[in-house]
Amino acid sequence: MTVPEPAITVDVDPTNPGQFFACCGLLELADRLWPGAEGWFDRGMFCIASQGHMEELLTSLGASDLVQLDPNDDMASPIHLSTPFLLTLDWWTDKLGAGTQTKVWAGSMRNVRIARAMQHAIHNLPDSKRLFDYAAVVYAPDRPKKKVEPYYFDSRRGCNARSIDIGFAPDALKMKSAAFPAVELLCLIGLQRCRPFPTKQRRVFEYRVWQQPLPVNLASVAVVGALPGILCDVYQFECAFRTDQRKHKAFLPATLIGA
Repeated sequence: MTVPEPAITVDVDPTNPGQFFACCGLLELADRLWPGAEGWFDRGMFCIASQGHMEELLTSLGASDLVQLDPNDDMASPIHLSTPFLLTLDWWTDKLGAGTQTKVWAGSMRNVRIARAMQHAIHNLPDSKRLFDYAAVVYAPDRPKKKVEPYYFDSRRGCNARSIDIGFAPDALKMKSAAFPAVELLCLIGLQRCRPFPTKQRRVFEYRVWQQPLPVNLASVAVVGALPGILCDVYQFECAFRTDQRKHKAFLPATLIGA
């Protein structure tokens, strides 16, 4: 088959589940801006064939309002992404699929506040091709001195989240650590349509990295291995507890288990 020339490319590590589902989020947004957009993975890059470019997409994302749909629930309210995307995010309320199992935030973490902080942090990026490698200490847009912790979708955070792993407690030392805001926000968006496939092991999931151009509706089917004849690499990861209270979770790095 003839592969189209991509209008958007971004460097991606397929072993980072946060980055993988952030690619799904990019494709979702591209399709809503330019219907018929197609995406695929190719040798360390995610490619999108579309009528527009990354700068336009990020500008539109930065200008879109993130609306808290349940004013009485600061922690887990569905979120509406306004014009031009018109997308409602509520996958974490899905008790039948992998939604509640892959929800990483809990306790006092306010999901809309986190999303808005990550959105604010990614405006005016210096290099959109390395979008997922942009790291920053993230602050609340309405309180510039108030640091906001990420969701912990990016596995570079998740694998270093527990004090027992790094030998000390960053919170106790009041350390300011960088997050990867584009990964965190775009993964939140990508999981609305593209979900990992639950395995027989508790909190362990699979996803398939597809290698030919697909529209977003077929990409969501390819992710769970339900699209025959598509060349894919299969990865497995754990959504693990990152605190002793066993409430807060994080995506850990994935392992290639098949092709």
